[in-house]
Amino acid sequence: MKISKSFKIYIHIICVFLISKNVLADNDFSENIVIYEKPKVIKELKFKDLNLQEIDLTNKKGNIMILNFWATWCAPCRREMPSLEKLTHEFPEIKVYAINMEKPNKLKAQDFFKFIGVLSLDIYFDPELKLVKQFKMRGLPTSILIDKKGKEFGRIVGEIDFTDKNFIKLLKKYI
Repeated sequence: MKISKSFKIYIHIICVFLISKNVLADNDFSENIVIYEKPKVIKELKFKDLNLQEIDLTNKKGNIMILNFWATWCAPCRREMPSLEKLTHEFPEIKVYAINMEKPNKLKAQDFFKFIGVLSLDIYFDPELKLVKQFKMRGLPTSILIDKKGKEFGRIVGEIDFTDKNFIKLLKKYI
């Protein structure tokens, strides 16, 4: 039985597609992540803690930081937050700041964390939305990745699994 040339080409195309799909499946997380060639200077990094006391990390250096912006009404925020908490247990040298983007409501934010089973992350607020404007954020969740020198080296726009092996591999380059 002779196989036609077009059938061989068709089979070849399908094989290439299936192989590339499997290779890309390992990198699905990366469609939400932007890593900058040159880290960006952060002018000011101020927000409020749970008691509305100012936190100023403008000149903070020495640790990788993740600023995770979220809201109680945000379903993707709800889904990704437990993996963010798990990341802090696996890598205590990474400082995570979970910054709520709603009008500060201590009880509502605490109840939200309890509801989703996040018990060890601290809650912060950006009541004037200064960081939203400064980082030109377009949606939630958004996470800003800050290197040990205090510069933004990347950001995550949308939901990811913070325990994804490829994300961990990326973070380890900066630890």
